[in-house]
Amino acid sequence: MNTILATATGKSINFAYAEANGLSKCFEAYADYSTGENIIEIGFNQNSGYVYIALEDINISICSMLGQDVEYLVTDFDNGEEYFFSTYSEALNKLNELN
Repeated sequence: MNTILATATGKSINFAYAEANGLSKCFEAYADYSTGENIIEIGFNQNSGYVYIALEDINISICSMLGQDVEYLVTDFDNGEEYFFSTYSEALNKLNELN
C-alpha cells in the first residue's frame, strides 16, 4: 500500500526519522538530476519501506529505504518488472533501452 504525502491527498502523515531522512535524500537527488521534471507523486510504500518521488514524464522514481542512499527505479509497464539503479544515468540508459 502506498501512502501519498499530504499535499496530494489532504491527509497528514507522520514520518519516522529514517523515512524523513530518506525523503530528504530523494529531494537532494531530484535537485541534482531532475529539476524541472514534473513530480506525479511523493509518498511512502508501507510494504517495501521505500519513500519515493515519482517523476511523471520520464518514468523514473527516486527512492530510499530507511534513510539509505537513493536508488533510481525504472518500471517496465509491459511486464511489471522493476529495475533499481544506483545512478541516475544508469536509470536513463535502462529507460532508453525499454523504449
